Amino acid sequence: MTVSRPLHLAAEIGGRPQYDAGYYTGLALLAERGTLDFITLDDSFARPGPDAPAVLARVAPDTGRIGLVPAVTTTHTEPFHVSSAVATLDWVSRGRAGWSPAVSETAAEAALFGRRDAAPRADLWHEAGEVADVAARLWDSWDDDAEIRDVATGRFIDRDRLHYTDFTGRTFSVRGPAIVPRPPQGHPVTVVDGTGAAAREAAVRHADVVLVRADDPLTARTFREEIRNRAAAHGRSPDQLRVLVSLPVELHTGADAVGLARLIADWYEQDAADGFHLLPADVERDLPLIVDGTVPVLQHHCLLRRFYPGATLREHLGLARPAGRYAQNPGGRP
Repeated sequence: MTVSRPLHLAAEIGGRPQYDAGYYTGLALLAERGTLDFITLDDSFARPGPDAPAVLARVAPDTGRIGLVPAVTTTHTEPFHVSSAVATLDWVSRGRAGWSPAVSETAAEAALFGRRDAAPRADLWHEAGEVADVAARLWDSWDDDAEIRDVATGRFIDRDRLHYTDFTGRTFSVRGPAIVPRPPQGHPVTVVDGTGAAAREAAVRHADVVLVRADDPLTARTFREEIRNRAAAHGRSPDQLRVLVSLPVELHTGADAVGLARLIADWYEQDAADGFHLLPADVERDLPLIVDGTVPVLQHHCLLRRFYPGATLREHLGLARPAGRYAQNPGGRP
């Protein structure tokens, strides 16, 4: 069994909040041993526990290849701070960062900040799309070669290679430039759960990876075709977009793990998706079975790679590194 396009595999490692960094590092290293493209770590203002971007920034130096994708709530959070946090994760992981925009809908969460009332989901996802837009502009606000470190003249930055974003959205404006140099990937990978209609509009405009939930291959394939077509209508290349099906999994035995591999293979061969984002019911029980039971079967059938093809998350996913939109001469001086 040989396929012409790579299968992408990711897993969520959240669950009950843990305050031991070693817990999350252990799960990330396990997923890395299984050559998964990336792990996600969910987060929200509605639950106790450590901040997901901070947790994965702690995990980054102890891992070498696995992509790191925290949920980042864009409601009540300054877009400038969102951009800086994700760029910092990309730097400390040496190009393995992504982020998953999330919204905060409840009055209780709004009361934690006291700045404004809770808003309808459609409005919040419109704002999340604007945050994704301005975050990308801020990442581009430093040209790749803006940091010159010229000891002779004492100049650290070439100010001609910094740019204002001058972004004005519906609920915020950002002037820029960023305070963090352009990230190693140019743009860290944006992962959006596009299952809901409001989130899907943001996804087709801004996501590199779109997650969808579906109960059968036909529904998943229909989602994938719709997302690719709508992205193309916005002037984006569908081939620079990955659509992964989010699958809840509950594994108890090696036979369950083999069964999951067969299901993944069956859906994948029906062009249902570019890959799968696995949602373990119990990550401490299920992830080892995925890595040691499901992954070897997929590799045996040549559906899943046995090594990482590059160093960055974009390279794992086969996505190009975007050029800076403000740079007159991307990649070098005139």
